[in-house]
Amino acid sequence: MNKRLIAITVCVVFTLFAALQIKQNFTTEATFSKNLISYGAKGSDVNELQGRLKFLGFYTGKVDGDYGWRTLRSVKWFQSEFGLKVDGHVGPKTKLKLWEATKSWKPTAAEAGNAGNTGNAAGTANQGNQGGGTAASGSNLTPTTHKGFSKSDLDLMANAVYGESRGEPYIGQVAVAAVILNRVDSASFPNTVSGVIFQPGAFTAVADGQIWLTPNENAKKAVRDAINGMDPTGGCEYYFNPETATSKWIWTRPQVKTIGKHIFCK
Repeated sequence: MNKRLIAITVCVVFTLFAALQIKQNFTTEATFSKNLISYGAKGSDVNELQGRLKFLGFYTGKVDGDYGWRTLRSVKWFQSEFGLKVDGHVGPKTKLKLWEATKSWKPTAAEAGNAGNTGNAAGTANQGNQGGGTAASGSNLTPTTHKGFSKSDLDLMANAVYGESRGEPYIGQVAVAAVILNRVDSASFPNTVSGVIFQPGAFTAVADGQIWLTPNENAKKAVRDAINGMDPTGGCEYYFNPETATSKWIWTRPQVKTIGKHIFCK
């Protein structure tokens, strides 16, 4: 009797384990390809990734099949919220968790995509965004490059964050850095950090010279956190201080949230 009970128990455990393995294989392979999806990748895998993330509210950009900075930040946010390793790489575990969270998702024509899948093709081109900022001075953010940004890009962003938001809470400083990155990722703005920051009229700190102040460690850390996926604004490309803003146009932008003294807008 005991032997039969043991045999039955072993069979049940084995069956459950096999079912779990089948589920994992099916759910990841029947949707995404087997390729690791990382920053710089392009194709239908990325279309699906962006579509599923957008369905959950983690991604607010265009579904274009291009794994850029906005997609990277969205992936890291998703991984953080679902207890996964936050590295921006979409492997079997992230694919499975994403599939489980979006079972009712149905792709649009754009989200289905028609480009071929690509693997882990890393991009290294410098990119930039528009938002409040200041110019570069020496810092120790990284010795060479970080995820495609040069040291001078990171230094410039740190100065911009410091010049624009040094009196703000830390989350507000990260938000300013995120706006810069969101502009870099947008077709509506210059595609380099310097182009975004020094675009005429874009940042008060450039106009009043505070861009040249030396940033503190908080500003540098805010830049790193934004690059690593934090975006407290939810994809905003504008912000302003209602107490000092002189532009009537900025008040016409859809307002998303207030962080510290800044209102962030789409």
